[in-house]
Amino acid sequence: MTQVIYRVVEHDGGWAYKVGDVFSETFPTHADALAAARIAASEQQLGGKTEGIEFQDAEGKWHEEVASGGDRPSTDVEDEGR
Repeated sequence: MTQVIYRVVEHDGGWAYKVGDVFSETFPTHADALAAARIAASEQQLGGKTEGIEFQDAEGKWHEEVASGGDRPSTDVEDEGR
């Protein structure tokens, strides 16, 4: 199972959460960023319905796959600001 970590960090004069190298919007307080990270992490674990998807890879080739609505990652929130 994939593990996704949401990290709460200082960012752009406020606080944000990031996943990998991608930052969320900036929040004015640490508590706001932490609450948003917890919401995002919990919502990412919610299942959906199984659907067919199409995507283009880096070389421009198109692929078709079936994405399982129950194939959700495990998530965690780490607080690097405190």
